[in-house]
Amino acid sequence: MYWILPLTEDPRQVFTLDMQIDGVAFHARIEIRYLTAPEIWVISVWDNSSGVLLISQIPLICSYGQVNDLFLPFRHLRNGQGLGSLFVIRNTDDPSTPDPAEGNLTEFRILFGRTIDD
Repeated sequence: MYWILPLTEDPRQVFTLDMQIDGVAFHARIEIRYLTAPEIWVISVWDNSSGVLLISQIPLICSYGQVNDLFLPFRHLRNGQGLGSLFVIRNTDDPSTPDPAEGNLTEFRILFGRTIDD
């Protein structure tokens, strides 16, 4: 199962999700921010139950027809349970930029959920 994060153009967005990642409960706090200096959107994830920051400011890049799991490098976290998988996909046929940029985050969707097989 995957969740589509409810995106706006707000430069700082915070969500909490109570979910199951590969059969294990995960209470996530997610923050999506726009950083003006490098002109990128980033995502940070906390374990909302413990308050522990798990990943910090990972750039949101689009998959463009390829499976690009942004959480793949973090499968060792949470005692090997990982964070699941996260994908950025186009929400329109022709977004104005290849990756999310200032003023067009809603031209993309962020899917967060179960770990995809390698």
